[in-house]
Amino acid sequence: MIKLKRVYAAPDTQDGTRVLVERLWPRGLEKQHARVDEWLKEIAPSTELRQWFAHDTAKWTEFQSRYKAELAEKSALIAQLNQMARKGVVTLVFAAKDEQHNSAIVLKRYLEQHPA
Repeated sequence: MIKLKRVYAAPDTQDGTRVLVERLWPRGLEKQHARVDEWLKEIAPSTELRQWFAHDTAKWTEFQSRYKAELAEKSALIAQLNQMARKGVVTLVFAAKDEQHNSAIVLKRYLEQHPA
């Protein structure tokens, strides 16, 4: 099972393995308070894509397409996350304020569509 959660929200025992899926460490958050088990920087959108998107919801559809194209090139990391999810609950933690339009949502859907 794969879940989503903002990294700023309090960790919970039901989170399972908490994987930070951001390229940059979240602002103002001390590492000991984040309770992150893995930090997969490389699975996050490229710096160029992240800066282009800039959380502009008008670019959301195009962002999803571009990020999925990047994910298609990261098969080893996708396999790693899918293997973790087969062993137990994985919570993808993200920093974005917008919980409806962020890269973690796209990643979760991609993982669900590419389980092998």
